[in-house]
Amino acid sequence: MNTPIPAEDERLFAYPQDRSCPWQPSPGYRGLGEQGPLHRVRLWDGKSIWMVTGHAQARRLLADPRMSADRSRDDFPAVLPRLDAPIFKPIAIIGFDPPVHDIHRRLLAPDFSLKQVRALRASVEELAGRLVDELLRKGPPAELVEDYALPIPSMVISELLGVPYDDHAFFEAMTNGLLQAKSAQDAEAAGQALWDYLDGLITTKEREPGGAGVLSRLVGQVDEDGDLTREDLVRIALALLIGGHDTTSQMIALGVVTLMEHPDQLAALRADPGVLPAAVDELLRMVSVTDVSGVRVATEDIEIDGHVIRAGEGVLVSSSMTNRDPAVFSDPYRFDIRRAGGHNAASGRHHLTFGFGIHQCLGQNLARMELEVAFSVLFDRIPDLRLAVPLDRLPTRGGGTMQGVHTLPVEW
Repeated sequence: MNTPIPAEDERLFAYPQDRSCPWQPSPGYRGLGEQGPLHRVRLWDGKSIWMVTGHAQARRLLADPRMSADRSRDDFPAVLPRLDAPIFKPIAIIGFDPPVHDIHRRLLAPDFSLKQVRALRASVEELAGRLVDELLRKGPPAELVEDYALPIPSMVISELLGVPYDDHAFFEAMTNGLLQAKSAQDAEAAGQALWDYLDGLITTKEREPGGAGVLSRLVGQVDEDGDLTREDLVRIALALLIGGHDTTSQMIALGVVTLMEHPDQLAALRADPGVLPAAVDELLRMVSVTDVSGVRVATEDIEIDGHVIRAGEGVLVSSSMTNRDPAVFSDPYRFDIRRAGGHNAASGRHHLTFGFGIHQCLGQNLARMELEVAFSVLFDRIPDLRLAVPLDRLPTRGGGTMQGVHTLPVEW
């Protein structure tokens, strides 16, 4: 059994570290992963946390009921300065433990079911087609994030929730401010602006019942002494609005970059559209926009692979590294859209980008569908699409645990 390294030891690997390529993890993580599946790393505030890079270990810990997702706990780790803001404590769906988590998830499950997502597909295809029409009308060069990658998930989640898309410039800017904030104070300011906006929107829906969308439906189920309080509803609205557009828009943008950087794979996708679902899962495995499958804190001592995670110690599961575990993915740094085929047909979908266990992403069916539509429509309509600037000159956003590009100039 290994003795835990003291938290004050400044020789620990510093987490997080920025990427040098927008669709590959930090080079430092690769060396760390090669040393084993579990590591002690040092956070921004000098505290230490367990970082999990092994796929099997990640699944075991994410499914372990002794690992708490409750961000309101005093011992829950803030892996970045912005995550120390009160707005993140807790986040609905991902930041609650059972039974509250289970209650809220059941309330939302019908809206994100596979059946519901399939019913939305035709309208999303129409939307993507209209956006490409406008790109072609304006002519190259085009800005793919602002004019394509962001509007698709923003419009879809707005309609699904019942949030006016006319307000998209505001909620997109505030979301960016929240997720890219350098401090807890800046994150709280952006988060509070979003909170106030959604609180006002819910007030309007209370006064005018019977409207369309998830929020109108849930307004009628609010019971301050029951399973859904009004504060719960605002937290749910905040989590769904943010989660429903930001990461998906970045997955579209970085997916386009990754495909264009691998012309052989893009050509194979064009030649066989039936491989699209597997290609999307390979992109989800490779890009890992959020870089984190989950953050937890142990409520009891947990022995795992010769280590002991003590009660009160934090655990971070690195999706970018568990998705590159050679025990699960052969040649894991190679981008292969046919990875899900062959003798190991399930391997391509074994990635942990959507997490694992009871907190696995509620919106994964919707995200997969939006990605499939976005890539198929774009490359079908503009087959000679290419970057308008070299890859190393793309204005990246993030650093830390959130990755992406601010803009994506393209031409054809």
